Amino acid sequence: MTTTPEKTERIQHTEKAQRTEKTAKNLLDPGFELTLRPMRYPDFYERYRDAIKNTWTVEEVDLHSDVTDLAKLSPGEQHMIGRLVAFFATGDSIVSNNLVLTLYKHINSPEARLYLSRQLFEEAVHVQFYLTLLDTYLPDPADRAAAFDAVESIPSIREKAEFCFKWMDSVEKLDRLETKADRRRFLLNLICFAACIEGLFFYGAFAYVYWFRSRGLLHGLATGTNWVFRDETMHMSFAFEVVDTVRKEEPDLFDDELRQQVTDMLREAVEAELQFGRDLCGEGLPGMNTESMRQYLECVADQRLQRLGLAPVYGSENPFSFMELQGVQELTNFFERRASAYQVAVEGTVDLDEDF
Repeated sequence: MTTTPEKTERIQHTEKAQRTEKTAKNLLDPGFELTLRPMRYPDFYERYRDAIKNTWTVEEVDLHSDVTDLAKLSPGEQHMIGRLVAFFATGDSIVSNNLVLTLYKHINSPEARLYLSRQLFEEAVHVQFYLTLLDTYLPDPADRAAAFDAVESIPSIREKAEFCFKWMDSVEKLDRLETKADRRRFLLNLICFAACIEGLFFYGAFAYVYWFRSRGLLHGLATGTNWVFRDETMHMSFAFEVVDTVRKEEPDLFDDELRQQVTDMLREAVEAELQFGRDLCGEGLPGMNTESMRQYLECVADQRLQRLGLAPVYGSENPFSFMELQGVQELTNFFERRASAYQVAVEGTVDLDEDF
């Protein structure tokens, strides 16, 4: 049967209308939703507004005293700092790439995309902070170049990067989330970057920073980390809210296979981060060793699983008192010091019991 141009145009118009109707139904439906009134997901918009209030700049972080502290460190501690700086050099850039290439593309809500735009800005500030940190801690250009090459040259960092790339590659060819299988693949990517990368890899790095801070060392690094910590916690909370929303809209996506994949993913992330910990800690340092880091990572992984509605698998407790006491106190003091200069959301801030 011959199809006339007029009929073809009608079919295309109908298909476009169907796509528009479908777009307005669920958060992961393909399309490019533009309507902010009526607002379908007001919580995402409020998260965007809260993030705007929490603006900070790298210029507010003073690293001068850190230079003096670096000279006081033992060879083992200097090795740890070198590895941390190398990880920080590229970690947030990987997160930014996934945000642009995957999350912004498939989370079909203008409210959510507002927040993701803000998150991308914050990731850029983190990259700038770590670049400034690297320039301060590593004055030799050759050492700086080596730090940026760490994803290729340092096995423990390469393993973490490959973990990230694996889950980025899993959705690389998805232009539209048409099928349930597509949406599950996207959810695994989202959960990976929220629970494993921002919620585990970075939290492991924060623990090393706060260990130095508990000993009165590297105040500038700890100060900047306070800001980064708060931002990453908000990013993770937003991602989990997206997961919760999809679970309400499409509960059949969350089958036994997906739940097992998430659990296995967290296990793999713990092992990758523990390998990094072995590299950093070596034979162990006072108050910081591979076994205590294992317990901490397992504790954090269980918290991430529970937040996702899954059963914990490790049953470990947080061995680091400086994360529960020193880190929390530093956050509180930091917010109080900056309240006069910024609209920092001090009241009802992060639920630290969950995120640590």
